[in-house]
Amino acid sequence: MNTNLKHWKEAATLILAAGHRLGADGLSSRTRLTEAAAAPGSPLGSSCGRSHLPPKSSFDYDVLLLKRSSKSGFMPNAYVFPGGMVDSSDFSSEWLDIFKAFSSSPTFGLRSVKQPAETRPPIFATDRVKLGSPIPGEVAFRICALRETFEESGVLLVVSKAEERSLLKSTEDRRAADQVPSKVNELCSSELTKWRTLVNQNPSNFIRMCRQLEVLPNIWALHEWGNWLTPAGRRGAARFDTAFFICCLQEIPYTIQDEREIVRFQWSTPSEVLQRYQAKEFWIAPPQFYELSRMCRFPLLNDLHNFSCQRAIEGCEQWLPIVIKEECTSLLPGDKRYLLDTSGRAEQDASTNPQKDPQDSGLHRILIFDPHTMILQISITPKYNHLVPVVGQVLSHDSNSQL
Repeated sequence: MNTNLKHWKEAATLILAAGHRLGADGLSSRTRLTEAAAAPGSPLGSSCGRSHLPPKSSFDYDVLLLKRSSKSGFMPNAYVFPGGMVDSSDFSSEWLDIFKAFSSSPTFGLRSVKQPAETRPPIFATDRVKLGSPIPGEVAFRICALRETFEESGVLLVVSKAEERSLLKSTEDRRAADQVPSKVNELCSSELTKWRTLVNQNPSNFIRMCRQLEVLPNIWALHEWGNWLTPAGRRGAARFDTAFFICCLQEIPYTIQDEREIVRFQWSTPSEVLQRYQAKEFWIAPPQFYELSRMCRFPLLNDLHNFSCQRAIEGCEQWLPIVIKEECTSLLPGDKRYLLDTSGRAEQDASTNPQKDPQDSGLHRILIFDPHTMILQISITPKYNHLVPVVGQVLSHDSNSQL
C-alpha cells in the first residue's frame, strides 16, 4: 500500500458476473444483440435518443451488486461492486510462501500487459519494492479484491494446492485465463462462516486461511478492467484510487451479506440494474453506471469472458472525473474539455463553448441531472481496446417510464 498518497486511498473492486439458465423467450433477442455487439467500437443507441439497452431476457448471466449500509461514511445506501480499501496484509511478504511455486515469475504467473510502463496508471506502475513490499501491485490489488469480496459477500475464489502443478503449467502456457472458472466456495458452510468472521476481524487472517486450508487466491481468474479515482467533492470526504477487475463464473455462487458495511446483495443482469436504477428502486454511482452500460454490449457470458481476458493484456487508463456542478457534467479523459495540469490534477478547458458540445466530436462525459438521471455522451474511441458503453438519453423518470 502506498502511504505517500495525499488525496486518495488505494482500493480494489471486482465486477463479478455469473451464469444462469437462459429462458427460451430470450433466444431471439439474445441472438440479435450478440450480432450487434460484435463491433464494440461504436455505441449502441444515441447520445441524444432513447436508450437501446438489451432486455434482461437476452442475458445468460447476472452481476453481483452489494448495498452499502446507511451508516457508511462513503456512498451510504449505494449499490456497488464488491471491494474496498487495500490492507497492508495484501502486500505482506508472507504471500511469497503461499505463491512459492510461482516465484520464478515476477507477477506470480499473471500475463504481461502490453501497455508501456510510462503510461500505466500509478496504482499499477508504482514500484512496490521501494515502498517496502516484494508483492507487485498487479498481484496485491487482486488479493485485495478477492479478500474484500469474501468479506462482503461470502464468495471465495480460490484454487487448491493440489491443483497447483496444473495451474502452474497453464500459466506458463498462457491458458489460465481461457476457461470460465467453476469452482467457488468449495468449503463447507461452517468452515466458510468461521473464516469469513476471522477475515472480517483482521484482514491478515486471509493469509492464515490460505495457509491452513492449502489454497491460493485465484488471482488468475481476475482480469484488469479499469482504474477510477474519486473526484474532488466535500472537504475531508474520502477519495479512492480504485483498481477495477472483472471475473466470470459458470454459475451464481452462494452469497450472503456481511450485515456490517453490506446490508443486502443483488444478482441481476446489467440492463435490469440500469432499469431499476432509473426507476428509482436503488442508487448506483457513476462508475457502476458506466461499467454496467459497457457490459450491456455482451449479453452472453462466454463473450464477456473472452473479451475481458483478451482485452486485459492491453492495459487501462486512469480516470479522474472532472465534475462541473453548474453544468451537471462529469468530464472523463479523452473529452475535448478535459485537461491535466503539470501536477497531474484534472481541470476543464474553459476555451471551448459548452453550448456546442453535444453536436461536436470529442465527447466523453456523464451528464448527471439528479441522483437517478445520468446520460452518457461519448463520441471518442476508447483506449486500450476497451468497450464503448451502450448509450442513450432517458427522457423521463415517472412511474410509466421505461428504457
